[in-house]
Amino acid sequence: MAIFSVYLVNKAGGLIYQYDNYVPRAEAEKTFSYPLDLVLKIHDEKVIVSFGQRDGIRVGHAVLSINGVDVMGKNTADGKDVIEYLKDSSNYPVSIRFGRARLSSNEKLMLASMFHSLFAIGSQLSPEVGSSGIEMLETDVFKLHCFQTLTGIKFIVLADPRQSGIDALLRKIYEIYSDFALKNPFYSLEMPIRCELFDQNLKIALEVAEKAGSFGPGS
Repeated sequence: MAIFSVYLVNKAGGLIYQYDNYVPRAEAEKTFSYPLDLVLKIHDEKVIVSFGQRDGIRVGHAVLSINGVDVMGKNTADGKDVIEYLKDSSNYPVSIRFGRARLSSNEKLMLASMFHSLFAIGSQLSPEVGSSGIEMLETDVFKLHCFQTLTGIKFIVLADPRQSGIDALLRKIYEIYSDFALKNPFYSLEMPIRCELFDQNLKIALEVAEKAGSFGPGS
């Protein structure tokens, strides 16, 4: 079981904190000869597989590295255009690592804003006044849990569907936010959180939750 990530969203829908605790490594690396028997394309500034599946490589997987050099968007870390590099037969054989495309900072900001809107829609669709909004969304591989405070701050945790104790964890994160962000004289409300003590205590809370499943009675 695992807790994947934590998001804090302010009352305006802005992402003020995000932490990736555990990213599943669903990756595949293979050495190819020329010509490459996969079709690649540029999508959202990433090089992804558009056709051809083999050896754990799936349509939608992104190119993560070439010959051990990380790929950043459309180019390798040393400045080579990925598509052009793979068209050149003199560069083969070549080792390519594929995997799920990593979210960029801008994509995380956009997703936080989208969830904020969905949360509001959920409240408005309620047949009863005073709905809490979306508290949980479930897929086959993770659950999204949300706790909104009276001041409108949303604490969001993505976790393994089998992970227990998430309600206690959300309230523990709220406690950490109150102690190490709100009480920090240098922190401004609604702004991004940059506090080492907040980071440290959040990581400890996530470790405890993963091992124990909860924080025990009264926590």
